[in-house]
Amino acid sequence: MTVHFIGAGPGAADLITVRGLKLIQSCPVCLYAGSLVPEEIVKAAPEGARVVDTAPLHLDQIIDEIKAAHDKGQNVARVHSGDPSLYGAIAEQMRRLDALGIDYDVIPGVPAFAAAAAALKTEFTLPEIAQTVILTRTSMQASAMPEGEELERLGASKATLAIHLSIRNLGYIERALTPHYGPDCPVIVAYRVTWPDQAFLHGTLSTIARKVREAKLTRTALILVGPVLGHTDFKDSALYHVDHEHVLRVKKKSKKNPK
Repeated sequence: MTVHFIGAGPGAADLITVRGLKLIQSCPVCLYAGSLVPEEIVKAAPEGARVVDTAPLHLDQIIDEIKAAHDKGQNVARVHSGDPSLYGAIAEQMRRLDALGIDYDVIPGVPAFAAAAAALKTEFTLPEIAQTVILTRTSMQASAMPEGEELERLGASKATLAIHLSIRNLGYIERALTPHYGPDCPVIVAYRVTWPDQAFLHGTLSTIARKVREAKLTRTALILVGPVLGHTDFKDSALYHVDHEHVLRVKKKSKKNPK
């Protein structure tokens, strides 16, 4: 048997990959993170499948479910929100499965920051404005940030930031980033991207905390920071420039005048 770690995407049921959906449809056991994975996705499990919401379970209980399926030779769809490589807590599960000799694979999903960019119809890497995107979070009740990954240090890059799991930490975010980006730097809070109640709050480092308080957002939100947001004054990229040559587009040479 195999455990399939599947990224369900940011929320909309039709943003799961074809591969991920087919595996859910074929697995007799489906374990899913119920707080963030839409019910419509797990309803695709075959009739009679064991479907378990793992939100109230701890790691040992989740592994027990997998071991029970392993003993029966049943494949498991282990469904996580977004892309499992980002804050998916799959590493500790895979470590347990390695110790037990249970096979697994990983199917990627659409991450929230990519879904937010699509919904906003924006690009996070504009020529000479920003060419780097940093995915990060801040220390709150979860594990501490490793030394060197504090916002004060990451902000020195002035890159586009996608800050996860930090909607209740906006005061710290403002203090840490204002020296690098300035108080008027654009900030967008993306709430429940691609879900039916999706919402976006637009502001700056100096105003966004107030707007979030007024909107009473306390969870399931991504904080985007950087001058690239809403920027319209930028150069065209070299990629499609008429004078740019590459292996797939060689500039045609004009014929010499026969005279």
